[in-house]
Amino acid sequence: MSTFEVRRSAVIPATPEEIFPLVNSFHEWQAWSPWEQVDPGMSRRYYGPDSGVGAGYEWSGNRKAGSGTMEIVESRPSDTVRIRLQFTKPFKALNPTTFTFTPAPGGTEVTWRMTGENKGAAKVFALFMNMDKLVGSDFERGLVALGQAVAAKKNS
Repeated sequence: MSTFEVRRSAVIPATPEEIFPLVNSFHEWQAWSPWEQVDPGMSRRYYGPDSGVGAGYEWSGNRKAGSGTMEIVESRPSDTVRIRLQFTKPFKALNPTTFTFTPAPGGTEVTWRMTGENKGAAKVFALFMNMDKLVGSDFERGLVALGQAVAAKKNS
């Protein structure tokens, strides 16, 4: 069975304490997630607590946005957020996702990492598409937008 990993990092000029809340609550993702612009009419449902372990998000969108759920399974303040990301459309897939926040010169290095197995329809898809190329640019855009969202919060 083939596996994949997509990982991107960026230094955001803010402290881990300033960045962490925007990742640890799905309610904040509309301000920076690269997929929010894919389908502005996407339906969203939040469940569980507002943030931290057990916080959940379910979406259903157009063909490009697909549908699925995300749930925070680990939350270490200003350090790590682990998410159980499950797609139901365009194909079923489980992709554990992790954000880490590491103090760095000039701010905080935020690393966004997603892993998964290529099986079933995803295995056929992987023969033609490289997940790193497909999703990596989304992660890069998302990290830039996360930095902008943090700056906007600091200035408000």
